[in-house]
Amino acid sequence: MPPFPYAAEGGAGPKTIILLHGFGACSEIWRDVMASLAAEARLLVYDLPGHGHSLECEGMGGAKPAARAILADLAARQSGKIHLVGHSMGGAIATLMALAEPGRVASLTLLAPGGFGPEINATLLRRYAAAAGRKQVRASLAAMLGPRSVPPDHVVDALCRMRRRPGQLQTLIDMAAAMTRDGRQGVIPGAQLDTLDMPVMVVWGAEDPLLPVEQTEALPSHFHLHHVLDAGHMLVEEAPDLVAEIVRRNTRRRARRLRPALGAAAS
Repeated sequence: MPPFPYAAEGGAGPKTIILLHGFGACSEIWRDVMASLAAEARLLVYDLPGHGHSLECEGMGGAKPAARAILADLAARQSGKIHLVGHSMGGAIATLMALAEPGRVASLTLLAPGGFGPEINATLLRRYAAAAGRKQVRASLAAMLGPRSVPPDHVVDALCRMRRRPGQLQTLIDMAAAMTRDGRQGVIPGAQLDTLDMPVMVVWGAEDPLLPVEQTEALPSHFHLHHVLDAGHMLVEEAPDLVAEIVRRNTRRRARRLRPALGAAAS
């Protein structure tokens, strides 16, 4: 079993941006976002444990072991300060990475992150996990998009290629069942989220059918929030240019102070 998850590399620049896809996806879904950011940052784009080139690697078993495995890989790469970007399950993993090693994380951009509330459309997630063949993949992907969005062909192609790997489909089915046991997902406690002092941006589609946008109502007050009108859950596929611009802006923000002097508002 390979010790670390697979990561594709691209871009060049003074910053290092880490991109973590959501459940059932792969690193290739970030193609258009990478193209927008490549001129200004080094990019590391992971296949999460249990996915694609990381189908068999350390970090299997949920968001916590995945976070540990990616942090270990980044330490082996001597990556220094990083800017973390995660979608859905990748958002939960990015958050756990930031909680585990906050001094390493310069900014945190979360796209409809998992773990911010117990509600999840378990039926939809399990349908996506079990989708086999182009027609099913396209249909299950379309069901998670906003009402005006169409699944990009390059994403459908990438997901189909990934799911043809021996053992991939069953791994996804098993992971989805574990993630949605009793029809709910695990939650990262709000008290832990409040300790994050790097710039945090949360982006959520207003028409998300998988994770309800109402989960944003309980965010810590210092988190920045961006609602994407008419978008569903798959923000990377639906609005790659917007995602790239939000990531770009968040990497330029400064950390807040945990203990503002004399009651001044945190930045």
